[in-house]
Amino acid sequence: MPERVVIVGAGQAAAQAVEVLRKRGHTGRITLIGDENLLPYQRPPLSKKYLAGSLDRDRLPFRHAAHYLDHGVDTRLGFAAVRIDRAARRVEVADGSAIDYDALLLATGSRARMISLPGAELAGVYTLRTVADVDRLRAELVSGRRAVIVGGGYIGLEVAATCREAGIHVTVLEAADRVMARVVSPEVSRFYEAEHARRGVDVRCGVRLAGFIGRQAEPPNERIASVRFSDGSEIPADFVLVGIGVTPADALARDSGLDCDDGIVVDEHCRTSDPHIWAAGDCTRHPSIHYGRRVRLESVDHAFEQGASAALNLLGLTTPHDKVPWFWSDQFDLKMVIIGLAQGHDRVVVRGGAAERTFSVCYLKAGELIAVETVNHTKDQMAARKLIPARARPDPLKLADPAVSLRDAV
Repeated sequence: MPERVVIVGAGQAAAQAVEVLRKRGHTGRITLIGDENLLPYQRPPLSKKYLAGSLDRDRLPFRHAAHYLDHGVDTRLGFAAVRIDRAARRVEVADGSAIDYDALLLATGSRARMISLPGAELAGVYTLRTVADVDRLRAELVSGRRAVIVGGGYIGLEVAATCREAGIHVTVLEAADRVMARVVSPEVSRFYEAEHARRGVDVRCGVRLAGFIGRQAEPPNERIASVRFSDGSEIPADFVLVGIGVTPADALARDSGLDCDDGIVVDEHCRTSDPHIWAAGDCTRHPSIHYGRRVRLESVDHAFEQGASAALNLLGLTTPHDKVPWFWSDQFDLKMVIIGLAQGHDRVVVRGGAAERTFSVCYLKAGELIAVETVNHTKDQMAARKLIPARARPDPLKLADPAVSLRDAV
């Protein structure tokens, strides 16, 4: 068992790893390094309740300072890890300190993808990934103002819903031909487009942007005034949120010579190409035993599960990481839950209809249920959590009948 464990990153994966290390008997030193001056905290509320002001900051952390103190965790917050000396097994930190390790866990997460357009640096143009990002954006949420959201994915649509409920005029601009095209079926996309439109959100798909246009505010600052399309037309904007996805925060690993491929490459035990270094969470590309391919997942559940797996393997408790992932999004009064990965499916079965505002989309591959998307359908998503890992093969006719439970369709 390693005596000195260093964890770089202070998100969900890191927080879970700390819990598992102590619960499974690690009594040595644990050092947690985070570039934000905050203890590990929940990110899902950032685009919803925290942005809306209905959740206080002190309710975001997974654990408070006393917990880490009681469990002997040395928290080094507010300074990023800047270099890994693999030969010396040492992590160098931006404050000039250096911390030796016997085992290192990289849980560096992901960063908001930046947009390469003229005017992206203007005041009033935001991304959303951290508490600080939300604190800046929250000041813009004044009823009657005009928000433009670039990107119709989870974050963009969640922020659109939050802004609309605050009385803000919202336009969502998506480059693809439908919202959430990368992650959901056309049926679910159409449903969410209609639901947002019903509440006054102007959703425009298939758009091409040319840049952001500013106006002089307080010299020398220039502030966003409008968004320009490739055809030269413009729409006014009091503020803009760019929500076009994330990129893995793997620069520290790449600079130290670890194998990376759009994420830190790890094996089924969360170990990197260095036998003394593990990685977990959004920053990793790992083999999915269930789906038979390497994947990189952006999911709170994945970070939680892989953080736990990494901690166990780091302690020498060999544990293959093979969890079927799940994802969720809350928009207005709609809860979407996705179980599994739909890529490679050869059949789609829709259970129920959008008119009832509760339905499911099931994906089959060679007869096996590989993924289920649910909208306001707790029973189906709970059944899918058991059926997909079990490689269930439902009867398609029963599956299509919403009167037959998903469990009984097998």
